Amino acid sequence: MMPLVASGQLKVIISGGFSSPYEQLLPEFERTSGIKVSTGSGASQGSGPQTITAQLATGVAADVVILSRRGLSDLMAANRIAAGTDTDLARAPLGIAVRKGAAKPDVSTVEAFKRAMTSARMVAVPASTGGIYLTKDLFPRLGIADRVKVTATPRGTGATAMVAAGEADVAVMPVSEILHAAGVELAGTIPEEIQLNQVFSAAIVAGAQQADAGRRLIEYLTSERAAPAIRQSGMEPLGRRDVK
Repeated sequence: MMPLVASGQLKVIISGGFSSPYEQLLPEFERTSGIKVSTGSGASQGSGPQTITAQLATGVAADVVILSRRGLSDLMAANRIAAGTDTDLARAPLGIAVRKGAAKPDVSTVEAFKRAMTSARMVAVPASTGGIYLTKDLFPRLGIADRVKVTATPRGTGATAMVAAGEADVAVMPVSEILHAAGVELAGTIPEEIQLNQVFSAAIVAGAQQADAGRRLIEYLTSERAAPAIRQSGMEPLGRRDVK
């Protein structure tokens, strides 16, 4: 049997939303496949050098990207993705993070959510897909944009860190980025009628040096073996589709 990776490592760039199950699953994938993986991180969308789009544009080497479907659509439009390799992995709703042990605001209805947002001293959001939806779409649509004090952090870890440190009362972000973050806990998900159920997807980067190994990784992340870790991270697995 020929080696899966002739030389070098499989290079992955991943956003925060799928990082929790990915980190749990990667050791088994490396062990069972014999493929060594080097992982970098970046934001799905937004501006600045930390985004996955910006990293690829400046020549950062990557074989696989894992990010929000909206961010992946941007990369596909820019011809950065190998045709036919985009694969949805999981779906995660937006949730509310509070400092561990703090009172949990009621966010069970749209009106309750509006009260929680407008009464918070500071609301932290990631400056990526979820944060863009909140600040550019949802808050204006609810008529509260001028009454919510928002800080957008380059990555979701920055938003949870602000809450843990008491610098923000709440953070609104994918549940998958809240459940295992230090110093915070999940207060609830936002109401379904205003919810953004974010899909996180994977794809092979155009010109990837380790495309075959990348396909093996994506197949593993969409397999039944990966589903329990995905569910434990507050996400819904989206099944399997063979990567062409």
